[in-house]
Amino acid sequence: MSDRVELIWYGDDIPWYDHGPEHPLRPARVILTRDLINAYGIIDRKVVFETPGRTATDQELLTVHTERYLDATKRAGRGEPGPWFEFGYGPGDNPIFPGMHESSARVAGCSLVAAEAVWTGRAQHAFNPAGGLHHAMPERASGFCVYDDPALAIRWLLSNGAGRVAYIDVDVHHGDGPQAIFYDDPRVLTISLHQTGRTLFPGTGFVEEMGRGEARGTKVNIPLPPFTGGAEWLLAFDAVVPPLIEAWKPDVLVTQLGCDTHHTDPLAMMALTTGTYRETARRLHDLAHRTAGGRWVATGGGGYQWARVVPRAWTIYFAEMAGAELPDALPEAWIEEAERELGSEVPSTLSEPSVSGRAPRETVMAVVADVKRSIFPHHGISG
Repeated sequence: MSDRVELIWYGDDIPWYDHGPEHPLRPARVILTRDLINAYGIIDRKVVFETPGRTATDQELLTVHTERYLDATKRAGRGEPGPWFEFGYGPGDNPIFPGMHESSARVAGCSLVAAEAVWTGRAQHAFNPAGGLHHAMPERASGFCVYDDPALAIRWLLSNGAGRVAYIDVDVHHGDGPQAIFYDDPRVLTISLHQTGRTLFPGTGFVEEMGRGEARGTKVNIPLPPFTGGAEWLLAFDAVVPPLIEAWKPDVLVTQLGCDTHHTDPLAMMALTTGTYRETARRLHDLAHRTAGGRWVATGGGGYQWARVVPRAWTIYFAEMAGAELPDALPEAWIEEAERELGSEVPSTLSEPSVSGRAPRETVMAVVADVKRSIFPHHGISG
């Protein structure tokens, strides 16, 4: 396998995936991430390449989504009238926008390019920051997500020879799409660490959601209380994720790297910092090499401090993939660009002061104990 690392770029030849200027999921998150990666010179490293994405074909999309749903998405994006609410479209989380199918198919295609790069051995690691749309269901848009690109990447990997795929989702919201799509598939281990569904959308992701039939025990949820801090979040990660991944021995690791767990994110109530993301990146990188032959497909995800947090978080992850040591000070030219986009100040460093979470450690560890008691026996792991 090559030691090449790829950043998959959405491209300039197609309209952006953009629900509108008032919507919290802003395409500027991805653009500013790419610009920061370039400003730091990570792309200039000998093993790092930027690879253009492509548009997923209808045939590829139909491996996860239904024909009715694709037709509805195309027609809605063309402005045709219809009962689009039955497919999840309308005012609120998933407003209809022009070219909705085309831009969503490009996001999906970028994750397919990442999967192909890693599985064929062209690259060890590949990152699609535009991806991570993990709430989309086979016949319904949900949570800002139209096509479920992580699930499509997993399906592609399975169809092209992968026997076991591990999916780790660190978004603040439950990774409900991949869990639901592969709920009966014993070849896919999904692990989601998220703020409990008792206090946050989509209201799912409880420990007892473990998979069905032969897949029971392969769907893993770690529902954490609001205001969990970085130290406690990492404790939960370390107690559950490495033992499961080591026992699972995946052929490839797929991750969703939502950073809406940040303590300033406006749509959630967790208390992580960029320091937590740096530690998480190291752990995921280590797991990919120790358990999956280095094969790591990464996607973006949530994050609604789109100029202040998301580019720093995802640059930290990509730098880890690329083996790049970065100075803490952000490049001045990038700060100026981000401040022009935002209209106010952005942080000047990758790092930031630590934040103490308000969730009691014993509450977090009680969740961990429940997960281990419910899941570990399915994998022959002593608790």
